[in-house]
Amino acid sequence: MSITSIVSFVLFTAFVAVGTYLIVRKREHMSQDGFFLAGRSLTFPFIAGSLLLTNLSTEQLVGLNGSAFKEGLSVMAWEVVAVIALVLMALLFLPKFLKAGVTTVPEYLARRFDRGTELTCNIIFLIAYTVILLPIILYTGARGMMGVMDIQLGVSEMTELYIIVFAVALIGSIYAIWGGLNSCAVSDTLNGIGLLIGGLIISYYALTKLGDGELGNGVCELLQEEKRMNSIGGHDAEAPFAALFTGILFINVFYWCTNQQIIQRTLGAKSLAEGQKGVLLTGALKLFGPLYLVIPGIIAAILFARGELMIEDGMSDKAYGALVNAVLPPALTGFFAAVLLGAILSSFNSALNSTCTLFSLGIYKPYIRQNASDKEVVNAGRIFGTVLTVGSIIIAPLLAHTGSIFNYLQSMNAIYFIPILAVVVVGMMTKYVPGFAANIALIGGVLLIALGYFVHPFTQLTEMMGQYHFVGAVFVLIVAWMLLAGILYPRQNPYSDYDAKVLDMTPWKYTKGAAVALVLIVIAIYAVFADFSVL
Repeated sequence: MSITSIVSFVLFTAFVAVGTYLIVRKREHMSQDGFFLAGRSLTFPFIAGSLLLTNLSTEQLVGLNGSAFKEGLSVMAWEVVAVIALVLMALLFLPKFLKAGVTTVPEYLARRFDRGTELTCNIIFLIAYTVILLPIILYTGARGMMGVMDIQLGVSEMTELYIIVFAVALIGSIYAIWGGLNSCAVSDTLNGIGLLIGGLIISYYALTKLGDGELGNGVCELLQEEKRMNSIGGHDAEAPFAALFTGILFINVFYWCTNQQIIQRTLGAKSLAEGQKGVLLTGALKLFGPLYLVIPGIIAAILFARGELMIEDGMSDKAYGALVNAVLPPALTGFFAAVLLGAILSSFNSALNSTCTLFSLGIYKPYIRQNASDKEVVNAGRIFGTVLTVGSIIIAPLLAHTGSIFNYLQSMNAIYFIPILAVVVVGMMTKYVPGFAANIALIGGVLLIALGYFVHPFTQLTEMMGQYHFVGAVFVLIVAWMLLAGILYPRQNPYSDYDAKVLDMTPWKYTKGAAVALVLIVIAIYAVFADFSVL
């Protein structure tokens, strides 16, 4: 990497760090609300910025572009269907969460069902974040940094992975463990601006290279790739079209509506209106996601097929880094590396902060030290976060041979995504379903999907149905079980929504209009690039 690249990398990284410190240094962060919910003071730009960058990390940049390298435009489903989920969040889920005044999803389940449901959900979240989410963020982050910065440390590739994983985890843990949600939200927003600019710059230079120096020619070349530019995934695709209405939809709805790592930003909203504006602005920004999360991967595949781009062993998860190295001018490499580091840190510190929240408020205070002060609760979360960081550093490099890392992430996520989503939805929509039904649904759902993934002959059923149809069927089974339990063993007293009266619940007056507009745009995007002959 050139001196210019190093200077631009250091300057942008320092800008985010110093800017975050100056903005949050006077904010209170030693109370529970201050540390875990930013004092319920977040306005819509910070909510949208934090939501966007928490999602748009290297498992997206590296992983989704890697999937596009193999599959083409159809993998944009993960970005475009997310808009539908964000609309549901703004209209349905967010008003209920904010009205209840909860800090975590398990806390909401405790109020709707019982404390046992809260504990079960907390344990599932903690195991999933520790074993699946945090290590994947660190691995894809390290892989992306190695590709973009062309790091050569004179040691083995595995050793390089450990070194970079350690560095990223150390910096990210400082934001999450010591700064709380305030620091995460502000740094996410600043990095989010850089990510959008950097991602679009990569697409610009990639299209220009594809068109032999002419942007317009590159766009024409891309649009002529009818097979790769088909928004419809075939039956054997990573994102088959039919799965948009089953597993892919359910996973997106969980991710954007009930995933603690994501919705903690919205739970810190200053008011319902600010929360709804932030969520819908995120939906509008997600519509541009394919421009920098899918299109570069398709261009990399075209250039690789032409022999104009070298990718070691044709590995899809190395495609994005190779493309960046091939098309980005040296003066911008450092800036983009800093943006990439910011994206990594965003997802890591957000997931770590949420994990600390779940442990401190869901396990430590109610079960370990019931009379703990706010300071003791916060410190317990910090200690737990430090232990998790060490564990994630150890696990992350072991993911080096998992194939398509993005597809692996979504597959593993479904194990806990689907049961939690089903229980939350039934909890919100019914009044008589009892707590024991929710506990059985959570544990049984996790076990059922795990059996379908890992245990023969259940794996044969999953292969026959298709992975996303299988998890969609599990969702339906969980809902059916809970509704049946509500009929046979109803609660003695019907549940009614609790109003914590912690903030202004006046909705944003343009929420429904903005939601309809976003849904229509999603349909239009699919229609423009659809070729149903693959079905």
